[in-house]
Amino acid sequence: MVVDVKALQPEKQQDVPPEQHDSDEEDAEEEAVVDGQAGGEGKKKKKKKKPKKKKVTQTDPPRIGLSKLFPDGNFPEGELQDYKDDNLWRTTSEEKRYIEREIMNDPEETYNNIRRAAEVHRQVRQYAQRFIKPGMKMFDIAEQIEEGSRALVEADGLESGIGFPTGVSLNHCAAHYTPNAGDTKILQQGDVLKVDIGVQVKGRICDSAFTMTFDHTYDKLLEAVKAATNTGIREAGIDVRLGELAGYIQETMESYEVEIDGKLIPVKPIENLSGHDIHRYKIHGGKSIMLVKNDDPTKMEEGEYFAVETFGSTGRGRVVEEGEVSHYAKRQDAPRVQLRLQTAKSLLKTIDKNFGTIPFCRRYLDRLGESRYLLALNNLVQQGIVESYPPLCDVRGSMTAQFEHTILLRPTRKEVVSRGDDY
Repeated sequence: MVVDVKALQPEKQQDVPPEQHDSDEEDAEEEAVVDGQAGGEGKKKKKKKKPKKKKVTQTDPPRIGLSKLFPDGNFPEGELQDYKDDNLWRTTSEEKRYIEREIMNDPEETYNNIRRAAEVHRQVRQYAQRFIKPGMKMFDIAEQIEEGSRALVEADGLESGIGFPTGVSLNHCAAHYTPNAGDTKILQQGDVLKVDIGVQVKGRICDSAFTMTFDHTYDKLLEAVKAATNTGIREAGIDVRLGELAGYIQETMESYEVEIDGKLIPVKPIENLSGHDIHRYKIHGGKSIMLVKNDDPTKMEEGEYFAVETFGSTGRGRVVEEGEVSHYAKRQDAPRVQLRLQTAKSLLKTIDKNFGTIPFCRRYLDRLGESRYLLALNNLVQQGIVESYPPLCDVRGSMTAQFEHTILLRPTRKEVVSRGDDY
């Protein structure tokens, strides 16, 4: 406002019905401005009302990038949990708070990168929970989720994009299934669907998953796995030994049973699947949170990112590789090999440019216009440059469930970055 306005007597305002007044409109009221010489009678000039900027809201399906929803570049914090016992002092430590402030000022290390990825994840998965229905093609489900992820994260090569292929594993298949081109599989009413979504910003990958069912038969299975994941999150922390953490997860999971056709079936943790730490541009960093108690003395450390994920099963509680491969990733320690196939050389350039060490699937190569690439892709796998990840399945007839969150072991407290109102 112009300062001189305060010296003027306000004009008599016309009576306006109360419903036309609100705090947002006050800024748009007419302003009086002095336009006269000293000692002369000032004329009042009316300024035109400035239109109020509309707040940008997300569309359905979600297609508006987060930079428009959060123009200041600050994204929501995840759920904060204090460390326990000997590490409780960290919450109020001025030294640890200073370290966090320094991290936030580093464009590469700032927590805003993982928070941006997590907010994309929340918005996309909540839409997925609304649109996924029995009768849909698995191919269409995966594609719709990924369209939303790309739009909201404002995909830009290796700077930001999808963190790994969207997993839509069904029933006895626990992980690593996403449809390839030509897959006509349809989601059925009695299916148990695991939806595993990854989003990355500057290599910081948000990895979080949930399970959907469409009747109540397996409610207790889902409840068991969700509770086990939350136990893992609650007990995780700096200096916690991974083998002991696995024991807490196992104890929670095995306290549940599922009633199927009048028979009580124990829920088993899948013993050869695990959670894991996450490095920049590398979804599996090297540390594993198994789901069954073991003697691993490895400790969680300050500053690490972990995917705390658990899998439960009504079957044997162990998975094997089964079915057509869809997931691939270039190895970070890939050997320097003289490739003889020209098509393999060309495909490797495509992988380096578009994915680096971020996992990808065959649909992504199709999307880039690659064709007849299977021979070249298999050659890269055989040479140890690219790793293939077949679907991981328990015994047929069993059902598996998964819940997962990404946590950040900040110096002061742990942040469950992917936590939302849904799970």
